[in-house]
Amino acid sequence: KMPLVMFVDAVGHVARISRIIRQPLGNALLLGVGGSGRQSLTRLASYIAGFKVFMIEVVRGYKMELFREDLKKLYEKAGVNGENTVFLFNDTQVIESGFLEDINGMLTSGEVSNLYPPDELANVRESVRGEVRALGLPEQNDILWAHFIEKFRSKVHIVLCMSPVGENYRNYVRMFPALVSCTTINWFSEWPPDALKEVAQRFLEDVTIDAELVEPVATIFAQTQTSVLAESASMLSRLGRPNYVTPTNYLELVKGYCKLLGEKRHEVGSQRDKLAKGMEKLTETGEQVGVMSVELEKKKKEVAKAQTETEELLVVIVQENHV
Repeated sequence: KMPLVMFVDAVGHVARISRIIRQPLGNALLLGVGGSGRQSLTRLASYIAGFKVFMIEVVRGYKMELFREDLKKLYEKAGVNGENTVFLFNDTQVIESGFLEDINGMLTSGEVSNLYPPDELANVRESVRGEVRALGLPEQNDILWAHFIEKFRSKVHIVLCMSPVGENYRNYVRMFPALVSCTTINWFSEWPPDALKEVAQRFLEDVTIDAELVEPVATIFAQTQTSVLAESASMLSRLGRPNYVTPTNYLELVKGYCKLLGEKRHEVGSQRDKLAKGMEKLTETGEQVGVMSVELEKKKKEVAKAQTETEELLVVIVQENHV
């Protein structure tokens, strides 16, 4: 489950991504800083279109061999099983430049050089032989392979998520031009103040807070983010030092506030409960002291009476002794 806030810009991005991946050979290059919603909105657009999302999982020791094995799974899903698939790839997953070289080949021709060894290549050709026969085409190896690649390209849509910050993006585009020439670019710009406010309000809904305070608090969050962005731009122009403020930082700010609010409420609530229990104990003690005071007065009277009787008895005993 993804907690998405569909403000106007987000809806526009979903519409653009949906339009791209629904086109024949439609591939997308999503440019924006981390946390701007590129992957989440791509997943949503894929779900709307009824496409499966395929991503690699980078683990320790993930090298070219494992990447090629994942590509084989992708080719099997689309080229053999005929599943409409969105290949979602992030620039943080670029462990080796060879990853982008293979993706560059997929964008241009649909092929990855030397992906299959001869024995596996024969199995791939056999998987589409029935389709080629149904089309009335010659069942030659070249035609079988061409049909497999054409089927793969018609079923797979590559969506690349990259950040324009730093040197990496410029190097990637210069080395692998298909990343730009064979994709449709969609820029993810900074969230507008209205979007920042809506996102903050959505997170504040999960926190017990007075209804009349939700909008003012959300407005303060939005003003904080926009003021930091303005100050970062000013620092860049004055000092030439960039300071990148991403939507992820904003989400951490809002989540941090909600977490701190919960912790402080728990802390104050614990102190309140301790104070209430202490007051209750004092009240109970006061009531017990009152009861004991009454009993003490009774005991004093009984003791005084007993003392008087004792003195009188002592006088009688003394008189009797003298007699």
